[in-house]
Amino acid sequence: MKKLVFMLSVMLMSIGAMAQNRLSGTVTDAETGETLPGANIILEGTGRGSTTDMIGRYQVNRIPAGDYDVRVSYVGYQTTRSSISISADLELDFSLDKSLLSTEEFIVTATRAGQTTPTTFKTISKEELNKNNLGQDIPFLLNYTPSVVSHSDAGAGVGYTGLRIRGSDQTRINVTVNGIPLNDAESHGVFWVNMPDFASSVENIQIQRGVGTSTNGAATFGASLNIQTDTKREESYAEIDNGFGSFNTRRHTVKAGTGLLNNRWAVDARLSQITSDGYIDRAFSDLRSYYLSGGYYGDNHVFKMNVFAGAEQTYQAWNGVPENLLQTNRTFNSYTYENETDNYQQQHYQFIYAGNLDSNWKANAALHYTKGAGYYEQFRPNDRLLRNYGIQPIVIGGETIERTDIIRRRWLDNDFYGATFSLNYISGDGRLDAILGGGANRYDGDHFGEIIWMRVAGDTDIRDRYYDNNAVKDDRNIFLKATYEVVDQLYLFGDLQYRGIDYRFVGINNDLRDISGFQNYHFFNPKFGFSYEAAKGKTFYASYAVANREPVRRDFTDSPLTEIPRPENLQNIEAGVRTQHNNFQYGANLYYMKYNDQLVLTGQLNDVGAYIRENVADSYRAGIELDGAVMLSPKWTLGGNIAFSRNKIAEFTEFVDDYAAEVFQQESFTYTDTDIAFSPNVVGSAMIDFRPIKGLEISLLSKYVDSQYLDNTQNENRKLDAFFTNDLRFIYKISPRFVKEMEFTLLVNNIFNELYEPNGYTFSYFLPGEAAGGRELVTENFYYPMAGTNFLAGVSLRF
Repeated sequence: MKKLVFMLSVMLMSIGAMAQNRLSGTVTDAETGETLPGANIILEGTGRGSTTDMIGRYQVNRIPAGDYDVRVSYVGYQTTRSSISISADLELDFSLDKSLLSTEEFIVTATRAGQTTPTTFKTISKEELNKNNLGQDIPFLLNYTPSVVSHSDAGAGVGYTGLRIRGSDQTRINVTVNGIPLNDAESHGVFWVNMPDFASSVENIQIQRGVGTSTNGAATFGASLNIQTDTKREESYAEIDNGFGSFNTRRHTVKAGTGLLNNRWAVDARLSQITSDGYIDRAFSDLRSYYLSGGYYGDNHVFKMNVFAGAEQTYQAWNGVPENLLQTNRTFNSYTYENETDNYQQQHYQFIYAGNLDSNWKANAALHYTKGAGYYEQFRPNDRLLRNYGIQPIVIGGETIERTDIIRRRWLDNDFYGATFSLNYISGDGRLDAILGGGANRYDGDHFGEIIWMRVAGDTDIRDRYYDNNAVKDDRNIFLKATYEVVDQLYLFGDLQYRGIDYRFVGINNDLRDISGFQNYHFFNPKFGFSYEAAKGKTFYASYAVANREPVRRDFTDSPLTEIPRPENLQNIEAGVRTQHNNFQYGANLYYMKYNDQLVLTGQLNDVGAYIRENVADSYRAGIELDGAVMLSPKWTLGGNIAFSRNKIAEFTEFVDDYAAEVFQQESFTYTDTDIAFSPNVVGSAMIDFRPIKGLEISLLSKYVDSQYLDNTQNENRKLDAFFTNDLRFIYKISPRFVKEMEFTLLVNNIFNELYEPNGYTFSYFLPGEAAGGRELVTENFYYPMAGTNFLAGVSLRF
């Protein structure tokens, strides 16, 4: 009996030792008591941890009895540690104090909006980005944020993609990475295809709609995207992500990091490959990228080096699908030459410093260099005169050949480098927060074309250049912005920026014109506003901001230098309220964006037949944007946003080619009070998240985009139809013994097989006909269709 009792006692003790306990609680701001969603709770040395949910709650399960050190961290707050002993389920709350300096956060502070900044913005966390990150580009990961419309040439979100915010395209959206400009200095565009899987190395993205605050690089004329790359992790980690989907889409990503070594050093790395056949015929993508970051993290100073690069080959789908084929052949691609591809690679180097100079002063500085080189190859059939390539007619056996098949490559080989800085002063009483910042950058780009093959060769050699020119652009800016608390909770904001540009061209353009010349600009961009922090997490704000923008490369190269279009001017008013309180958050804002001399395509031709953009004197965008989310229960969360807008040009003159006339000419038509192209009056999204059991989340994601016109004539025959799409997402997380976490994701896009096109273009011309005047108007519309029902699936292993 004694032996039996002893054995039972030992078994009970063993069972007790093996018991799995739960640690749970809430993380809040020590000063305000507001909960902190997204805070990290780690049991050091165990690999176990959790992240707080929307109402600041966390839960760590299956913890063996014992003593542990718990670390709690949140961006912008001081990390706290506690020693605890667990022998049963334990409820433990944490309160965090705001950090005087979160050094990595300060890297992007100068170009970001803060809680008291009187402008309209939204910050998307890494967790939100990762939910949809299965290989599609960043524009599609941001598709459900307010006023965003995403599009894809290949129709599947991989390859050439883009987005519009409030109707403004990518060339009018300023993008920075750690405060460093990303937009192409000449076209002002951002080519996400050059940065495949970059979202896997992003900590968060802040979208400022409207002019926003002063930033570096291209002028903000619709919105800005401020991207912060991965910040350091305290613990070492490794992650493997593999995915597959429709159209033979594949994604393979490996990530690893050392965590803090000797409490000072950290290294993070990522390697990615994404391939896809695309929805459109032959529109394949073969994309590769890497990201490497190493840093020294002192008590008051951080030094960080980031190196990231991307290489892409994509088959061209730039021509779109003709309107008459949309119903019968939505995947049509007019290109058939096997190597009609775009080939480009780009390497980015960033050296960043951030630090505390003393209790009142912080500093940030960065050096950067980007190297880009690549070409697109085209087969040109027997449809262009040899003299268009600077080649004399070829005489063979008495026959003069003026046309022949040609394969050409058009090259870009460019360097972009410079420096950015910011100096932040916070007064002892905390009422004044001022930042002096700016940057100086140079772009040096070679543009040239090569002939690599001719069916009938004349006096030419392989890779002969038929055009060659160089552009150098210097862009410098300096800004001073400050927020001052005049009375409790009432803040005044001011932001003054000077931006200067010198732009020089030398050489022959692809139409064989000499484009040599020089332009310079000096812009002053002031911004003013106020915000008021009321009770229960409400912030009311209003602001007035001015932005000026120089013409893009094509405006210089396609127009005679004596007739360069005027710079554009934007005056922006924003006013609204935003609230974040426990289990709900919402925002509402009104905006008015008044453009002077906005540049648009009118159909007007230059002296060699290229279409040019012209200034329209008076145009505007005005609207209201609403967004919010509420956690109804631990199982249900509802969210959504909707924007209603009016986007008008006071007077617009269209030029139409007339091939019916005896001598080619253009006829003009003037319109008043017309809609701005690609500007839907309504854009909305809705998200429903359901968590039926632990680890499983099911989400329905819906998107509505109103009809859009393809040009500024508001012609009903030249438009994109409204569309309403629905995606279904499943995420299931488990924590088996052999890995820290295992995550399965399934994203079913367009579950109701909606046939829609978010992008396209149009042109019209007169041909001889039987209509009045002996001619008829022909309009050709081309569209970029998106795929019907398709899926992406992924498996992530985290160690």
